[in-house]
Amino acid sequence: MEQQGIPAATIITTVFANTARAYTRLMGVPDFPYLMCQHPITNAGADGLQERARALTPGVRSLLINGALTNN
Repeated sequence: MEQQGIPAATIITTVFANTARAYTRLMGVPDFPYLMCQHPITNAGADGLQERARALTPGVRSLLINGALTNN
């Protein structure tokens, strides 16, 4: 999507961290930014999902607005 000029934020769960690192290297973008949340999400419940979404919000905002993860 980003290659088409559409901002995107990639979110994975922690269990996929090794896969994400390998895939981004394979695709030639080893520094591709992505966000991680605790795994699993299937049994997190509404409150757990809301808590994870709130924790991810600053990173999503940064990726969509700045195109990178920042400390702001």
